[in-house]
Amino acid sequence: MTKTRYSLPVRINYEDTDAGGVVYYANYLAYMERARNACLREMGFPLSELQRSQKLIFVVAEASLKYLMPARLDDLIEITLEVLGVKGASVSLSQQALRNNEVLVDSTIKLVTLNSDTFSPCRIPEKLRQSLEQHRIEYGGL
Repeated sequence: MTKTRYSLPVRINYEDTDAGGVVYYANYLAYMERARNACLREMGFPLSELQRSQKLIFVVAEASLKYLMPARLDDLIEITLEVLGVKGASVSLSQQALRNNEVLVDSTIKLVTLNSDTFSPCRIPEKLRQSLEQHRIEYGGL
């Protein structure tokens, strides 16, 4: 069976919250970035190695987030990642922040791959594309 969802646990620390003890909204983007980096590392594609050996970097081209419920100090949340689609030089992702399987934040993120020297688009290497496809879900929008 193909693995479709990657998950990263995140404990909410004091520094993550505002004066009301609620996670500051922009921090969810940082949590999602951590999950993307950890997923790539787990698949055998650490970002430092991709940049060093293939001059490949990922850049966020689009981000859409819907905030449904707050996370609070000391909560243990889960940041998930599922691939919606992979194209020549881009990958579209669904990412969520969950607490006890309840969706707190729902997002769609589009990443593009660039050459780190020229900042021009470059194709996703085939081995990386195949690994990303293991996290792909069925989605009618792509």
